[in-house]
Formats: sequence, C-alpha cells, structure tokens
Amino acid sequence: MADSWLSDTRSSYDTDATGYAEKVRGLLGEKPYLRSSLQLFAELVHGAGGGPVADVGCGPGYVTGYLHEAGVDVFGIDLSPEMIAIARRDYPDLRFEVGTMTDLDLADDSVVGIVAFWSVIHVPDQAIPGVFEQFRRVLRPQGLLLVGFHVGDETRHRSTGYTGRPINVDSYHRRPSEMMDWLRDAGFSIEAELVIGPDEGVPGAVIFARSAA
Repeated sequence: MADSWLSDTRSSYDTDATGYAEKVRGLLGEKPYLRSSLQLFAELVHGAGGGPVADVGCGPGYVTGYLHEAGVDVFGIDLSPEMIAIARRDYPDLRFEVGTMTDLDLADDSVVGIVAFWSVIHVPDQAIPGVFEQFRRVLRPQGLLLVGFHVGDETRHRSTGYTGRPINVDSYHRRPSEMMDWLRDAGFSIEAELVIGPDEGVPGAVIFARSAA
C-alpha cells in the first residue's frame, strides 16, 4: 500500500461503503446496455467451457451477484474491507476477498475471465500498465476480459461521499483508444468496444478483450 492513491481509494470506499452500496443498488436493472454486456460476457465464458471468473474491484458485489445468477463461477476481489463486508452480507453464498488489482493474489493462468466494471477508474495512468499486466498474468490463454470505464479526457476529484462524509478519491475519464492501446501493450487483443450514452455528460464504455494464446 505504498502508493498514496491506493490507500486513499481504500479509505474513501471504507468510509463511504454504505452510501455507495445504496447508490448502485438496482443499477443494472436501470441500465440495459450494461446488463447486456454482462450477459454477453457470461455467454462467452460458457461458450469457452466455463471456469473461475474474478470480479476485480467488485465493491458491494452487485456485478458478482448478477454473473452468478447467469451461471458463472464468479468470485469478487476489492480493495476495501468495508465493501467486502457488505458483499459477504448481501451475497453470503459467494466468495469475496480483500485484495488489490496492482498485485493480485491469484496464481498465473488461474481464471478464465476477469470483469473490471468501473473499477480501474481510480487507477492513475502510470499504474494502468501494471494492472493490465496483472490481469494478463492470471488469465488463462485466450481468457476474456471485460473492462468498463468513464469516457473523457479529465480527472474528477471527490471530497464528499454519498453519505456526506469526507473522502479523497480521483476518477480518471479516458478515451477508449487509449485504453485499447494499454491493453494491446499488455498482451490483449480487442474483440469489441461499446460506447454507452455518447451524448451524455459522462459517457461510459465497455471493452471486451482476450489474452494471447
């Protein structure tokens, strides 16, 4: 936890865990394109024969829970112990662990898929290549990665959480082309890209990528 952004992100989500969990409750029901991207991811995992999938930066576990309902053998990892506590409470039959995407406590080639659903948005530029290299390391050959993120060219700072308590976290908005370049450099091939809400103030994007054989 030597990097300050990691400790700031962890403490901010620990502080705001209950507010954030309430904010995203029911989110997938309101977002058909996000829901569809996760359903497609599940279908691709099943089509590849199945196997363990890591939801990296799982927060309160709502994506983990959705993928489990879709028949995926999924577990969640998050930096925030408070988030993991909520996930374990809300999804007691699923596996959740405290960990960091900068140094995943997973064996090489141990998962068939990774979902990073708006969880790399707090990772600064200099750390993104290392995170994607971690994803590549733990994925099996031809393993599937789904990354979701905010689209843009700015960094937004938040000092107040959803509960009104003070936090200290940055969110990086990035162009899909930039994200795809980082992924290719880490050994991924890009299979699909979808920009969601391009006319909105803050569009979103999802990228489907696959690790090298």
